[in-house]
Amino acid sequence: MDGLPTQHVNASQPCVKQAVWLESHCPKSVLGKPLSSNQVSLLALGSGMSVANIYFAQPLLPEFSATFAVTSAQVGQLISMAQLGSVLALVFLLPLGDRMDRRCLLLIQALALVVMLVLLGLAPSLGWAYAAMLGVGLLATAMTQGLIAYAASVAQPAEQGQVLAKVQAGVFLGLLLARVVAGGVSDIAGWRMVYLSSAACMLLLACLLWRSLARVNTSLAVNTSQVTGSYPRFIGSMLALLWRHRLLQVRGMLALLMFAVFNIFWSALSLALSAPPYAYSNTAIGALGLVGAIGALAATQAGRWLDKGAHRQVTLIALLLLAIAWWPLAFMSWSLAALMLGIILLDMGGQALHVSNQSLLLRSNAEQQQGSMIGMYMLFYALGSALGAAAGTAVFAHDGWQGVCLLGFSLSALALVFWLATRRVLS
Repeated sequence: MDGLPTQHVNASQPCVKQAVWLESHCPKSVLGKPLSSNQVSLLALGSGMSVANIYFAQPLLPEFSATFAVTSAQVGQLISMAQLGSVLALVFLLPLGDRMDRRCLLLIQALALVVMLVLLGLAPSLGWAYAAMLGVGLLATAMTQGLIAYAASVAQPAEQGQVLAKVQAGVFLGLLLARVVAGGVSDIAGWRMVYLSSAACMLLLACLLWRSLARVNTSLAVNTSQVTGSYPRFIGSMLALLWRHRLLQVRGMLALLMFAVFNIFWSALSLALSAPPYAYSNTAIGALGLVGAIGALAATQAGRWLDKGAHRQVTLIALLLLAIAWWPLAFMSWSLAALMLGIILLDMGGQALHVSNQSLLLRSNAEQQQGSMIGMYMLFYALGSALGAAAGTAVFAHDGWQGVCLLGFSLSALALVFWLATRRVLS
């Protein structure tokens, strides 16, 4: 569809005016052209660069505290502001891709993110940094998940699983590398340069996305059935989507349990490795996390199986890997190699399950509310991450590392039992 059939649209609505402007000013795409390998790589790179902005702050909190002369508790709220921005993006920004051309929306969000990164890098006070970090979390999350939705929309049906697996691997690598890059840049040029250099990189990314993605058919020209009606009603339709979509409920719960398991592990691991007998630095702990990249990259093979319809097999293998991973992890105090094996298995299972979830959900809702679908799915992720982080630290303080492993295995086993009980629901 090249333009809006105006007889079906009330042009007095602000969202429709914006959609019409975007449709008339954004470059048109070539119909039916599949994604090239370079374009898939660019989407993966963009997703990784976007999500990294959310996690740069974690190793930089001591520098923030020294700059603004505040307590660690006060500066720790920067992380909370980024997470709050992420939740707001999932509810209020990501679904906009269902109402307008995602390609142009991504460009607008990338440029806005550049502004927020500059404001954060130049922040004169903690309050200013709070506001800018909220904006960074908001726009970086919208960019990350928007690129995933875009990739799913432009991919040919026969390759959608592979494309999603590659883009999701970019997200995972961006998350892992964020801590290492932030620590290295900060050591050389200070924490402000982390965000200012990221702003420059995001500006370059915006240019690359504009030049490359403008030549790809998004199949996302504005749909009049989606732009009519008020924006609050449109947001409310997301809750209706969750209420009526059984597959979203099932896969969302699997995501909640899986991300809870992840955060139980990573939150407790930092505490365990920073204490005797290990006494690792934050940089060393972050670098150890890069071992998980092996598992994440290996899980991209799951995309090919998903494209052949093997969703149940991939899900079963992924859930088994999540549970089995806790066996070598329990022997961390005896062997660092066991810890690394456990990390690889955990990340391989988690990545495969995450891609399987997204592939199934987007296929079940092709060309309709894909942004809303991802937004609601990722809300399960956010809740699971928060609960897992809180549970991991609490259990480690009370029962030590073995208690953490027991909890992680129990939730992994619960996820497997839950899926076996609900696998008839198109899962």
